[in-house]
Amino acid sequence: MEALGPPPAARPAHRIEFLSGDAMPDAAADRFAAVVARVAHAPTVLILLADRDRLRLVGAYGIPAAWPSYGTTPAGSTMAGLVVSRNAPVIAEDLAADQRVPRGAPALEISVRGYAGYPIHDPDGNVFGVLAVMDSAPRHWTDDELAAVDDAAQACTAFVAERSAREDVDTQRRFLDALLQSLQTGVAACDADGHIVFANEALHRIIGSAPLMRPLAEWSRASYLVDEGGHPLRREQIPLFRALAGVHVRDEELLIRSTDGRIRTVTTDAQPITGAQGDRVGAVSCVRDITDQRTTERFHDVETAVSDALAHAESVQEAGPRILRAVCAGFGWAYAQLWLVDQATGALDLAASLACSGAAPAPPPAAEIAATACRTGQAVRVSEPVTGLAVPARSGDRTLSVLTFFGDTLEPADPLVAFLNGVAAHVAEFLERRRAEELTVALAHSRDGYLALIDHELRTPLTSISAYIDLLRDAEPGAAADELPDILDVLGRNSEILRHIIENLLDLAGLDNGHIPIADEPVDLAATVTAAARAAEPLAAVAGVALDLDVKQGTTVRGDESRLRQVAGHLIANAVGHTLGAGRVVVSLTRPAPAVVELTVADEGLGIPAADQDRVFARFYRSARTREHRLPGVGLGLTISRAIVERHRGTIRFEPCPPPGTRVTVRLPASAP
Repeated sequence: MEALGPPPAARPAHRIEFLSGDAMPDAAADRFAAVVARVAHAPTVLILLADRDRLRLVGAYGIPAAWPSYGTTPAGSTMAGLVVSRNAPVIAEDLAADQRVPRGAPALEISVRGYAGYPIHDPDGNVFGVLAVMDSAPRHWTDDELAAVDDAAQACTAFVAERSAREDVDTQRRFLDALLQSLQTGVAACDADGHIVFANEALHRIIGSAPLMRPLAEWSRASYLVDEGGHPLRREQIPLFRALAGVHVRDEELLIRSTDGRIRTVTTDAQPITGAQGDRVGAVSCVRDITDQRTTERFHDVETAVSDALAHAESVQEAGPRILRAVCAGFGWAYAQLWLVDQATGALDLAASLACSGAAPAPPPAAEIAATACRTGQAVRVSEPVTGLAVPARSGDRTLSVLTFFGDTLEPADPLVAFLNGVAAHVAEFLERRRAEELTVALAHSRDGYLALIDHELRTPLTSISAYIDLLRDAEPGAAADELPDILDVLGRNSEILRHIIENLLDLAGLDNGHIPIADEPVDLAATVTAAARAAEPLAAVAGVALDLDVKQGTTVRGDESRLRQVAGHLIANAVGHTLGAGRVVVSLTRPAPAVVELTVADEGLGIPAADQDRVFARFYRSARTREHRLPGVGLGLTISRAIVERHRGTIRFEPCPPPGTRVTVRLPASAP
């Protein structure tokens, strides 16, 4: 057989589409076409496969450079389509004179004259394609040439079957790839040697940007999979490796550390892949991210515990430790604090604190981050020197409390911050509810106090006055004159008692409703407290009580000097009066923070039981110990003092102190001297 080279005007068609834009010629088919060209002495050979109503070029040889690409062309308008429709060879010496040529056939437009096309059958005998030889000049095809083309067409059956099978496999693989990539479940597969051969996009999203196509043994060193303590799983613990060893893994929960450092919770299934001979050719594993589900469950558990703590507590100090314990246990944090905000000064008081077991001995500095959250009214996160989060508990535009948390695994993502804001809202609601309840109780006590006042404090002097008036009416003029000085003295004392009670009631009512004005002037509180203490020295001397004064300078506030002296005087007199026998009263004035001035009066007297400390500021309240020792008073002094302090945007409260004795602290906003 003579070996013929391509005509001078021809070139290989490895990248030319003819009759289709859907596929590129196959290299093996091109080589087969070249062999056919040589044995059939044909300048151009095309191998086309039928694809529904179109033909697809899969192999070619000797396509002239001048031939255009026709893209996708309906098979019915081509010579190859004629071969397919007839399921018989179509042989023409000159297409220009052949009546069988379809109108508008591309072969005529590209000046093909000689043509011989033979059908290619699949193994079942169905027409699957066309093998065509062509010449640009009229051509008389010899019997040997046609026989060679016929033999080649029959030989194409094996080629077509193999190519069809490859295409089917490729199509199935593409379908499978598309299916796996579309899943929200992560999928990874390894070969028999433990090399990862597939990882879909979902798995990349779970783990992050780390390279996954690596030997399975390296996954342990890469620390993708970790235990509850954050330690990488050993190779024999990895589900895909266990599946490669023949183990079927079902719904096993694991933790994955993604490349951004976050820990995700996943469930995994894994099983071995067995070959046709029963040998193990690999393994596959499915990974489902259930982090959001577990987070939701954790949120629910923590919220339930917080609600339960608040529902069964009488005060935030009682509920605080349970709230902090619930949150820290739910999220694995080491430290937590609950701060109460002084509404007058903005200062923070630590109401509850928690250090979980195993935490470092030195707690983190939480006051600064808590102060920032209180000032801004927004959640604040810090990462140095430790990771921490502060969340304010707000009511309207006021911050009532601040929660602070610290831990190695703190993840202040938006859902977490939103959840903790919800916890803080529960705390704020509790504080507001307790305040409302306290006001309700105070109102009830006030009502009862008024009744007690009328029953005793007002009735007693009125009864005394009435009795002496009756005495004067019934007495003889001479006898009445002798007793008149004593009677007038009794009437005067009782009238003074009534006047004092009425003045206090009017004073308190005016302070509460704002009808009594409070001056807003700079007040040297050091001088004011000193003057009040000096005024109380005679009373202390008579009672045998030592009065110690420790006043710091630079304690200027804005307000009403006479009212603030009234508060200091009452607290000092109250402390002296409740210190029975020899004892000591300590009056101190400090500036514990730049924005706060603090007055403290401490005594060694009767003391106030803890259960009564919330009630001593109520109107007309007098403790059992005060009544037992028959100490004078009607229970309005501390109530008036609190009203004055609150009008100065301050607070007054009892502070814990070693028994016996009492410590009262007044905090006021400081101002420049």
